[in-house]
Amino acid sequence: MNRRHFIGILWRSLLAAGLLPSRAAAAQFSEKRHIQFVFAQIKYRGGDWNPHPLSVTPLMEELMLRTSVEPATARHEVTLADRDLFNYPFLYIAGKYEFDPFTQEEVETLRRFLSFGGFLLVDDALGQQGYGFDKAVRREMQRVFPGNEFKRLPAGHAALKSYYLLRRIGGVRIVNPNLEAITLGNTTPVIYCQNDLGGAWERDQLGKWTNACTPGGEAQRRDAFHLGINLILYAMTENYKEDLIHVPFIRRRLTR
Repeated sequence: MNRRHFIGILWRSLLAAGLLPSRAAAAQFSEKRHIQFVFAQIKYRGGDWNPHPLSVTPLMEELMLRTSVEPATARHEVTLADRDLFNYPFLYIAGKYEFDPFTQEEVETLRRFLSFGGFLLVDDALGQQGYGFDKAVRREMQRVFPGNEFKRLPAGHAALKSYYLLRRIGGVRIVNPNLEAITLGNTTPVIYCQNDLGGAWERDQLGKWTNACTPGGEAQRRDAFHLGINLILYAMTENYKEDLIHVPFIRRRLTR
């Protein structure tokens, strides 16, 4: 499924089910989404849903600089109970500590979102496997997709070459040199990084990096930004060969 059609298809489905207010509102919001990418972050109960509050703006600035995507500079905060969850094809969930279980309604909502073509980036800010955030994420994703466990993302996956050709996975620390993912048929709606991407993206209000990246330094930080851009492009297009929304930007740069 081409994720550029995600919003229209999901709006029609939810409207038919009576879950959204009006077709006029749907058309208005759909038109806006064609213009601007919005980084939507999930708020949950318990734990720490916002470990790096200043991380998104630097990533959006880099996305605007490097690609033809027009991003909103501020993130949008959503819960799994919010109706506007379905306005955004890209969701981000991060944390350090174990969080409260989702309600059954929230589990079903997230399953519907991901099954319709939505994408979820999971970012572990603590990096302790089997503990805290990692433990909670694996528990909840088993409820969303029973029997479908996280597996290593193959090196040739489209998400690793949707813009940059990635050979390394960045972050504040290298807990896992590989990404993990949940696959449904031919699609990959969930990708999980345990290296604290948000910590690598974050600058303080004076423009200084909040966290050092170890052991790889600034090259490791660059890899974290490249991965973030790739996953956004992947969420927006899925098939990088057939739907390269950044091609016009590249052509303009080459002709200068």
